Amino acid sequence: MARYHGKVGYGTSVEQSPGVFVDAIVEYTYFGDIVRNSRKLTEGDQVNADISVGNSISIVADAYARANFADIKYVEWMGILWSVSEVEVQSPRLILSLGEVYRGPTT
Repeated sequence: MARYHGKVGYGTSVEQSPGVFVDAIVEYTYFGDIVRNSRKLTEGDQVNADISVGNSISIVADAYARANFADIKYVEWMGILWSVSEVEVQSPRLILSLGEVYRGPTT
């Protein structure tokens, strides 16, 4: 099983101006294991196919991660930010399932 060390991005909605909400992103660094390692090409309407991964990363969760696991937006893996499609709580760990390349706000 491969080891993981990288950043996890959390996003919480904050009101930027009346009625306009944006995600405020904070990043924390975690250690863990890569439980599953796979990729998938999705054919679509574009010229190039979209790449998504079916990876699962198990991180050792601290108190912040356990309290805010619903706010996890992305994981940095292999130099790319990947969106987190599912979070499974298996205390003291969190299992993060990755999806497509993350294109949202960052720090």
